Amino acid sequence: MALNGRTALVTGSTSGIGLAIVKGLAAAGCNVAVTGFGDAVEVNALAAAIASQHQVQTAYIPADVAKPAEVRAMIATAAQRFGTVEILVNNAGIQHIAQLDEFPEDEWDRIVAVNLSAAFHTTKAVLPMMKRSGWGRVINISSAHGLVASPGKCAYVAAKHGLIGLTKVTALENGRFGITANAICPGWTRTPLAEKQVTDRAAQSGRSLQDEEIQTVGEKQAIPAFTTPEQIADLAVFLCSESAATVTGAALSVDGGWVAQ
Repeated sequence: MALNGRTALVTGSTSGIGLAIVKGLAAAGCNVAVTGFGDAVEVNALAAAIASQHQVQTAYIPADVAKPAEVRAMIATAAQRFGTVEILVNNAGIQHIAQLDEFPEDEWDRIVAVNLSAAFHTTKAVLPMMKRSGWGRVINISSAHGLVASPGKCAYVAAKHGLIGLTKVTALENGRFGITANAICPGWTRTPLAEKQVTDRAAQSGRSLQDEEIQTVGEKQAIPAFTTPEQIADLAVFLCSESAATVTGAALSVDGGWVAQ
């Protein structure tokens, strides 16, 4: 699955799943643009450490992907820095929970902008480069909520469903150019945000953290265990490989059986 010399850009990659994907692609030989929010000194140091460890090039390109002009500038900077962008991973995402009739309109707009519209703008910007190369990979990090719904998450669910639709159209329009597009749909994933939810629930229930994790995750999944960010990254790297050259337009669940119900 060597990707030596390829160039990738991963949005929302200063932590969590995005950072794991950056590390996985770098380990496979990719040059990688790290994007997202964070302390610039710390993120630059992290990117430099990844570059040194795997003998690749990295760059930190901060941008607010809710703003199309910043998205275009981010892609242009990456192309200038590396010469092209051949792998795009749309990972940036935000969440807000409220009932639909009480859902703040500004939160709806922001969630749709970050979780869905940003992927349109990044993909539109990179496709001409991929077409010129005759090779490209677009990977959209959707969610189990891209396939099923939960109460209180109208904007997130709508955006993640839309992201799968965008993935399918991207795949259909660009397959003849050697470009694939796929969505990864994680369930419960071991990130700081998910672990905080378990910790908060354990404090309320009086259960141990281990028991609360099994209880919380098991409410949705047949396998009552978190997926790790590294497991998501492994799938992303596989989708970039020649072994996955004809895998396109797929929504791939990594969710412990969540959407099998």
